[in-house]
Amino acid sequence: MTPAIDLLKKAKAEHRIHSYEHDPKSASYGLEAAEKLGLDPARVFKTLLACSEKNELLVAVVPVGGSLDLKALAQAAQVKKVDMADPTVAQRTTGYLVGGISPLGQKKRLRTFIDQSAQAYPTIHVSAGRRGLEVELAAQVLAEQTGARFAAIGRA
Repeated sequence: MTPAIDLLKKAKAEHRIHSYEHDPKSASYGLEAAEKLGLDPARVFKTLLACSEKNELLVAVVPVGGSLDLKALAQAAQVKKVDMADPTVAQRTTGYLVGGISPLGQKKRLRTFIDQSAQAYPTIHVSAGRRGLEVELAAQVLAEQTGARFAAIGRA
């Protein structure tokens, strides 16, 4: 198990785990998950880390078919500017490898923002903490377990 799954089990949060055979040559981990699990990419979310001008790391959860709107994230986080975090820093801070970073069960709790589109679905899928492993849960459950806020941070 991963820290993400352990957290959900400990919290007795409703979730389902889905696994697939990860292809190391895949260009997009999130789109690969959607394709291999036969899911609508709009319901599969990727976890990205951004860094504010004050060096605060922020977690952004956005649909895999789109991208993160850095200006919208900065506005939601009430900071001046954000850039994508260095992948090495993201891995060290979360305890997960890039491509398998889960918003759940990170080593250090960071401010988390989930794209508001997640609220349109009964459940969404996010990384369970390892490439080839996804967890399905309600967006509200994800928000509760991460202390996240919903905001319009995704771009199609």
